[in-house]
Amino acid sequence: MSDTQNLTLVQAVRDGLKGEMERDDDVIVMGEDVGKNGGVFRATQGLWDQFGDDRVIDTPLAESGIVGSAIGMAAYGMKPVPEIQFMGFIYPAFDQIVSHAARLRTRSRGRYTCPMVVRAPYGGGIRAPEHHSESKEAFFAHEPGLKVVVPSTPYDTKGLLASAIRDPDPVIFLEPKLIYRAFREEVPDETYTVPLGEAATRREGTDVSVFTWGAMTRPTLKAADELSEEGIDVEVIDLRTLSPLDDDAIIESFKKTGRAAVVHEAPLTGGLGGEIAATIQEEALIYQEAPVKRITGFDTPFPLYALENYYLPQVARIKEGIKEAYEF
Repeated sequence: MSDTQNLTLVQAVRDGLKGEMERDDDVIVMGEDVGKNGGVFRATQGLWDQFGDDRVIDTPLAESGIVGSAIGMAAYGMKPVPEIQFMGFIYPAFDQIVSHAARLRTRSRGRYTCPMVVRAPYGGGIRAPEHHSESKEAFFAHEPGLKVVVPSTPYDTKGLLASAIRDPDPVIFLEPKLIYRAFREEVPDETYTVPLGEAATRREGTDVSVFTWGAMTRPTLKAADELSEEGIDVEVIDLRTLSPLDDDAIIESFKKTGRAAVVHEAPLTGGLGGEIAATIQEEALIYQEAPVKRITGFDTPFPLYALENYYLPQVARIKEGIKEAYEF
């Protein structure tokens, strides 16, 4: 049996990077302050000491250059893992990601792929300004050619990151920084993978299906536990990968309950909650007992800290939304 460590989510990121770099010499880490400093959240701490300047590369403050360089490396057979310090800083690299990385396979008719993983801490809840707290996963899930991954546990973080690094195509790996150090979990020392594109059932239930991911998984589970005391049996599905979505898991859960809610911290309009609701409409309409409830952030820039807890779905608001779906 493999030995384990009791890791936080951010420690699982570092352990996952370390394991893949030991396993494959083509894996490199690059970004602002990822070397001697160990990254803004210390997700790469210790990697420079072990792997040196050639594989842990401190870059200038230039996100487009970081990702553009990584795309070139990937096209020539490397497996770069560039870090963007906060998701709100990713926009200068947006053109590189959607116009080049996402299209390299189709543009070259399969002659080139882009095995690159762009890591970015994302989401709110740590009392940082709006550009440090954004949840723009829908931008990237909308782009064909990209996979989008959001872990919610340390175990999944290490396994999903390994799968992302081994994937032949580009992956956007979004790390919910609210839960970087919120709890610990036993994580195997050895490398392992968690498949991309497969959701996880975090809680079985029969009355309402709730779909969520990332930092919203924990308050959703707490809301489900509290609702069970009121006689409402909630099933919680952690989607883990937002592109491709695990449509089968969504539909199978919904067929069981006939009622659904989606919880995410991104704004309501154009968010992935709408995509999940449409999938249910198209694939399981005859099972539907109530409108799909979306419990989300608001259609505003992410607020300063005084309103942060109001903006993010909290347990009370999640419970209220689930009850609306249940009582319709």
